[in-house]
Amino acid sequence: MTTTTYSIGIDLGTTYTAAAVYRDGAAHAFLLGSRGATVPSLVFLRDDQAVLTGEAAERRGMVEPTRLAREFKRRVGDSAPIMLGQTPYSAERLMAALLQDVVTAVATREGRDPAHVAVSHPANWGPFKIDLLSHGLDLAGLRDVTLVTEPEAAAVHYASKEHIEAGSVVAVYDLGGGTFDAAVLRKTETGFATLGEPEGIERLGGIDFDEAVLAYVREQLGGKVEELDGRDPSVRVAMARLRHECVQAKEALSADSETTIAVALPNVHTDIRLTRAELEPMLRPAIAETIEALRRAIERSGVPTDRIDAVLLVGGSSQIPLVAQMVTSALGRPVAADAHPKNAVALGAAVVAAREAAARGPAVAAGAPSGPAPVAADPQPGGGGGDGAGGTATGPEGWATASVPRPPTTPTTAAAPTTAAAPAIPAAPAAPAHRPTPPPDRRPAADPSRRRLALVAAAAAVVAATVTAFAFASGGDDTPDQVAATPTDPTAPATTASTAPAATVPAGPPCDAGS
Repeated sequence: MTTTTYSIGIDLGTTYTAAAVYRDGAAHAFLLGSRGATVPSLVFLRDDQAVLTGEAAERRGMVEPTRLAREFKRRVGDSAPIMLGQTPYSAERLMAALLQDVVTAVATREGRDPAHVAVSHPANWGPFKIDLLSHGLDLAGLRDVTLVTEPEAAAVHYASKEHIEAGSVVAVYDLGGGTFDAAVLRKTETGFATLGEPEGIERLGGIDFDEAVLAYVREQLGGKVEELDGRDPSVRVAMARLRHECVQAKEALSADSETTIAVALPNVHTDIRLTRAELEPMLRPAIAETIEALRRAIERSGVPTDRIDAVLLVGGSSQIPLVAQMVTSALGRPVAADAHPKNAVALGAAVVAAREAAARGPAVAAGAPSGPAPVAADPQPGGGGGDGAGGTATGPEGWATASVPRPPTTPTTAAAPTTAAAPAIPAAPAAPAHRPTPPPDRRPAADPSRRRLALVAAAAAVVAATVTAFAFASGGDDTPDQVAATPTDPTAPATTASTAPAATVPAGPPCDAGS
């Protein structure tokens, strides 16, 4: 059975992770969570060493916060381990766990492996951090993954929705949960080219805004939080809930002018009112810092500010109304905000993945931007972990190496189908280099006993021919009885051979072709 192939784009953010699927000429946000398209970028280690990610990790982490890892994207490149209970983890191992679960969730829902996977990363990451990300992908069992910067992925998504002429220049303002990225890109005939060097602030994003709201609540409570014992598990759970309430309040103020924060601590139960007018002064200094970074990126691009066609606002924190106000005021350029900024990077990465799959061959990339193409099905039922009915896509370049991790399988020869012709499959690979092919003129040695048998038969034939020639020369007659007495066993002694004509003497077994 052949089904439409698809490609995956993943945006592993500091606070949230998003995924998108590209098929049939369009990218769609994939519903990872039960409450929305994104899931928290969290990893939890259970007592039995099993790992939970996303919403499951969030639920368990409320009760056992010391076993929960959060904001580990900020720790990429940090040699200090991240402790989950008593177990040390590196940031790339935690990223691997989350990436593996995301790809597995998508492939399970789709019923087959993806044609290709693209993963985004901050534009200001250097070779060292990119190498650590690649190592995390290896740990997740993902091979041959395309890496794309977050600003470039956002620009690709924007171009897929809006018509952008080749040569147009866009600036990307990406304010996420934990990092800020700024880059200037020029539209080309095939994609986008980064101009100059991207700018970024590694430790500035929505997390810092959450801390500002929490600090405001602490101040309003007048020291009640400081009285609590942080070692008490009930206090830890209560503080985790209070932090969640602060995040909800910050997000609510992007649409409303005021909100209420519920406080349920062991020593105080109350509600605290927060307005947008009170929140914005807390955020203004940090936003001003991001705009300065954007200015530096524009200066490095060599493009005058007035030649920037648009500023793309990407990332969940860019939804804060103050961001658009300050960017427009500072640069005097039109801003373009995506309706779902949390998914923009993942959607663009999915387009990049589909283009890469298309570039590798039409059989790999059905539904990619270049147009759908038929994909051969695996003739073996259940082969390769497909859609449950034996439908595993195959194609050149072996794209399944970039899909859900699974143990390697040994190719076997399937029996010929009885009801329909077998679908075309890729040609078998050449013999490995470590298995030399014997020279054409070398044949295996014959069995020694057969060689001896052939030599004896040949000798008997020669003796019989000699005796017959002598008989004719001497003029003797042969009687029927003499002819009948001619031995037929080629292993009999030569002295028992008769003087019958040579034509009546058995020639013995034929010579072995291998002798």
